[in-house]
Amino acid sequence: MFKDKLSLVPHLPGSYQMKNKDGVIIYVGKAKDLHRRVSSYFNRIHTGKTAKMVSEVADFSYIVAGSETEAFIMEINLIKQYDPKYNILLKDDKSYPYIEYIRKPYPKLKVSRYLNIRKKDNKKLFGPYPNAYAARKIVNLLNRLYPLKKCENNKNVCLYYHIEECLGYCEKNIDGEKIDNMEREILSFLNGNDKILTDKLKEKMDTYSESLNFEMALELKKDLDYINVILDKQKVELHDLTNRDLVGYFFDKGYISLQIFFLRNGKLVGGHTDIFPVVSEVEDEIETYILNFYTRHEIPKEILMEERLNKEVLGSILNTKCLTPTRGPKKKLLNMASINAKINLENELELTLKSEEKTEQANEELRKILNLQILDRIDLFDNSNLFGDFSVSGMVVFKNGKPAKNEYRKYKISIDKNDDYNTMKEVIYRRYYRALLDKTELPNLIIVDGGINQINACKSVLEDLNLHIKVCGLRKNDKHRTNDLLDGSTYDEIPVPKDSNVFHYLTRMQDEVHRYTINYHRTIRSKGSISSILDHIEGIGEKRKKELIKTFGSVSKIEEAPLEEIEKILPKEIAINLKKYLKSRKENK
Repeated sequence: MFKDKLSLVPHLPGSYQMKNKDGVIIYVGKAKDLHRRVSSYFNRIHTGKTAKMVSEVADFSYIVAGSETEAFIMEINLIKQYDPKYNILLKDDKSYPYIEYIRKPYPKLKVSRYLNIRKKDNKKLFGPYPNAYAARKIVNLLNRLYPLKKCENNKNVCLYYHIEECLGYCEKNIDGEKIDNMEREILSFLNGNDKILTDKLKEKMDTYSESLNFEMALELKKDLDYINVILDKQKVELHDLTNRDLVGYFFDKGYISLQIFFLRNGKLVGGHTDIFPVVSEVEDEIETYILNFYTRHEIPKEILMEERLNKEVLGSILNTKCLTPTRGPKKKLLNMASINAKINLENELELTLKSEEKTEQANEELRKILNLQILDRIDLFDNSNLFGDFSVSGMVVFKNGKPAKNEYRKYKISIDKNDDYNTMKEVIYRRYYRALLDKTELPNLIIVDGGINQINACKSVLEDLNLHIKVCGLRKNDKHRTNDLLDGSTYDEIPVPKDSNVFHYLTRMQDEVHRYTINYHRTIRSKGSISSILDHIEGIGEKRKKELIKTFGSVSKIEEAPLEEIEKILPKEIAINLKKYLKSRKENK
């Protein structure tokens, strides 16, 4: 099919882009030899995801790079730009928590999450900690054992100073040597010296016991036991305190299972797993995944990986050491990562295949029912309001049958009344006017939550924007369950058996958009409720109001909070007035 065009592809490194009949890029790859790699898609038989991708290819293009490293970087940038349907997506887009030490203007500890961590930021970060509770527990313990800055108050000393858990940074001139000694011990513990913390806990326990404060001694004993459990679980055979990751993988039946272990200061603090289908060469897919992964996570001083991966190029791009151990404890740990990857694939593959097959079948059946040529992307909309107050809309996106959560959007509606028609018009206009401006991907199908009224509102805006996108409506029954699929062109009910894959697929999508929108509505309503109550308290302006809403999130949380927590945001007298007002409001309900 591409014989003449393929003959012109050079034997040079670069990135290639596969396109469908509409010119949309559906896959981006890289190659050491563009001619050999691109030709391989069309001169041999493929199976699985590769075969499906090749069946949709109507054209291809390529960009020649100066080196393999440039080809890697080019591929990553193009994937970010075009988000092709057949490229690997990181399913777990969360960031792991770190413990961050801040020296200036005051020494303090906090649990932080960063999607992008750059070495030049010079942040003192320790982790990652896949167990967020453990990270918070360690920070709380260190705050109790050391007089760090704990509040946001910068005007006068607070309760922490009076109970000797703070040096009084707000008012006092602190001896720099005290801070240096404290910092040395904290960083030593976070760098792997467990004895400092356990000795400090035991010393504090003895102090409480001698003063007959057995309750506090017992509480610290529980903390010590918990820390010992964490430290015991983390122990591995490496004792050089180097931050390193280990990347193991296993390939079978067209799927890769990847296992990344995080070793921090000689301890195994957790890991990351994923299973995904292969479209290109196995090693290429893994190398691309690794580069994507480390755009979101801390890059350690050393990454141990299998011999077959391109360590030189990966190390150059990530600016870290990429090594393959050949013997000793490092080799054992890398083998352990690969064994875990194999076990994960064996345990999950059947379930993954069944789930994917079922979802793809349902999406394909829906495409046929609606007579659509392509059904790669579905946008779903739902509106929510309470008697016209706090009107919001939510949009969720399903790509190839799966939720694309990074594409979800929330909309606060400007219309302050119960008007579903104009609410739908507003959100559809905002969504697709912006999409046209930014030239982002448009859906093949729009599903609105509701009947003919909502369909007409959507179609009216699409006509004004000169967009030709299929619209359908999903109606619920009196028990608020998915009931009817309405064709936006004919307004007829489309028969979908209640026990079919398509019906379950539609129900899942409608439940997802409803859940997403309702959660947003609750957040807005809760913040609106707090805001209106705070307006009654003298001394609480917009800045303090925002800080209270951000910190507590609801009226009930403010009611439950101890006075000293509120005093971190408000002056004591205003905090007392707020608590009194909330108490009287509760009693008069």
